[in-house]
Amino acid sequence: MSRLSSSSTGRSPSPGAFSPRLLLRISIAVALVTIVLKGSAGWLTNSMGLISDAMESFVNLASAMFALAMVTIAARPADEDHPYGHHKAEYFSSGFEGILIIGAAIAILWAAVARLLSPEPLEQLGWGLALSILSSGFNAALAFALFRAARTHRSIALEADARHLLADVWTSAGVVIGIAAVGLTGWLWLDPLLAIGVALNIAREGVKLVWRSSQGLMDEALDPESQALLHATLESFAASVPEGVQLRFDDIATRRAGQRRFADLHMHVPGDWSLERAAGLRDALEQALMDAVPGLRVTIQLLPLGMEARATQIEDDA
Repeated sequence: MSRLSSSSTGRSPSPGAFSPRLLLRISIAVALVTIVLKGSAGWLTNSMGLISDAMESFVNLASAMFALAMVTIAARPADEDHPYGHHKAEYFSSGFEGILIIGAAIAILWAAVARLLSPEPLEQLGWGLALSILSSGFNAALAFALFRAARTHRSIALEADARHLLADVWTSAGVVIGIAAVGLTGWLWLDPLLAIGVALNIAREGVKLVWRSSQGLMDEALDPESQALLHATLESFAASVPEGVQLRFDDIATRRAGQRRFADLHMHVPGDWSLERAAGLRDALEQALMDAVPGLRVTIQLLPLGMEARATQIEDDA
């Protein structure tokens, strides 16, 4: 049975760090502000590019609200019905956000094609562009704060929200440049063409979020860096104890569930060892692995040298 210590939970947030739930509440507030700013910009200018940008802000709002709900669920402790915890709830947030983004892209594409077939003149470009740039500044600041928090808390929900906001910033930048070009050239077809570009860009981001969510729900292995650190720790542990030359590690399997990381492996020891001696060494190895890999929960099965676990034998025979 593995034990968890304060060091095994990963980097502790600094005293001034925002919690995921607080950041998502801020994200909801920023989404409301950007809806007003971008909606006003689209209304003032009659620009399909700016209107499509405003439509994406509604996706930001819905995504942040759903992410807040999922992060709250993920923070619940393990219970009788969920003995491994609720960490995977964050993957639903990422998948839901991706589906919303794809839906918004389809709606924008539909409206943009209609405007491309029937172009309309743009108005009050100065005010519209100023409001769009202001809203993008809010989104950019929040995106970088979310990225930092996502690394600290290892939260896919925060990372998904940050990636979406950053994509929104780049989208808005492209729209602003394009609308300015329309004002300079008078080419009205540029406006709906920009909206189509916005739709394709955010659809790509939505597909990426859905794919990542599916991989997490399917127990994707830890990232290569974490796996390399795990193997290096096993080697250094074997080299640091007198009994290291007699140990053998195999059948190492890893997975990630939200903020928590899991590893299972077999540790083979001489068959004439006492259970107390083998278990003491296993306990020390568990602690070394959890200290090395943030947020790791490790389960180590003890086996005598020359014997394989029944499950391994079945897989070899299959």
